Amino acid sequence: MFTVERGQKQNVDFTLLLIVLVLLGTGLAALFSSSWHYAERLMGRPDYFIRKQAIFALLGLILFVPASRISPDFLRKTVPGFLFLSLFLLLLTFVPGIGRPIMGARRWIYIFGYSFQPSELAKCSLLLYLAHIFSKKDERMDDLVNSILPPLLVSLAFIMLVYLQNDFSTAFFMLMTTLFMFFIANVRVIYFIILGSVMAPLAGILLFTKEHRVERILTFLDPTRDPVGSGFQVIAAQTALENGGALGLGIGKGMKKLGGLPEVYSDFVFASLGEETGFIGVVFVLSLFACFALRGYAAALGTKDRFSFYLAFGITTSILFQALINMAVVSGLVPATGIPLPFFSSGGSSLLVTMLMAGLLLNVSRRRDDVKGRRI
Repeated sequence: MFTVERGQKQNVDFTLLLIVLVLLGTGLAALFSSSWHYAERLMGRPDYFIRKQAIFALLGLILFVPASRISPDFLRKTVPGFLFLSLFLLLLTFVPGIGRPIMGARRWIYIFGYSFQPSELAKCSLLLYLAHIFSKKDERMDDLVNSILPPLLVSLAFIMLVYLQNDFSTAFFMLMTTLFMFFIANVRVIYFIILGSVMAPLAGILLFTKEHRVERILTFLDPTRDPVGSGFQVIAAQTALENGGALGLGIGKGMKKLGGLPEVYSDFVFASLGEETGFIGVVFVLSLFACFALRGYAAALGTKDRFSFYLAFGITTSILFQALINMAVVSGLVPATGIPLPFFSSGGSSLLVTMLMAGLLLNVSRRRDDVKGRRI
């Protein structure tokens, strides 16, 4: 039975709550401004993308509220369920008729006309599982066989399933967040060295087995080598940021979204935001994610419960890392990936899971031992 805490005064972290709501609102506004042209041209209605995103934002808020109040003991009991549900959904992507390849990747499942990206839920489920298992074995992390290998094998199984969907970017992202979780669990450095000596060559082989991945690296090194092909999107994104200058062209007045930047409503919404709001807008968004990270890590460090500690650290790092990767891609600092910008990019699966994770983070923040008896 689902249980939440009742009948007691809650220490709600209103600062974190406000940051999440501002990120959500800013993301919806940025998405509408960047997507209306494509929506009108492709779908015949300028509000197509924002209407869908607003529905998922509402559903996300519905998830956010109980996630922020759920009993920690009950949450831990749901970990196996989350894990097996994610595994089942990941496997469904390989079932003909349910999982459909789009642009060469099998990331999505389609049931009764609705689509969902299982790898998004897998990110959250894996964090819940690692937080649960590390909190149980917190004093035995020197035990390679019983404390390290089981969560490592489970993590690698999920990562490999995502990779087999031809989604190298998400698989790599999950690998990095998993390694971070092992790092904060005080796993010996020698184990990282051994794992790295095995994984680095393997990752290199997997990276270079697909032509489009090699093309992305070559384009990153020199976007001008194919300015109307593989380098077009990268050059357009950088040009949009340059056009923004200090103050931007004005909200709704961006030019690249009018056809000069493909997928601007998805992974490149940050480029449109930079063009319209300029350096000030970019700094504002960066500041929001920085404040989110500060409150998230404060929540982790402020609790004595090891499960809550690992969960808050994992969620904060996952959302922050994802945001930084997306913005780095748009800025041309790393090769192009399919990683969306949390709260901003069009995509119901990503927004739903992000709001669920934000709710769980607020849940941990309410239990900080250094704020007992007072509201933040």
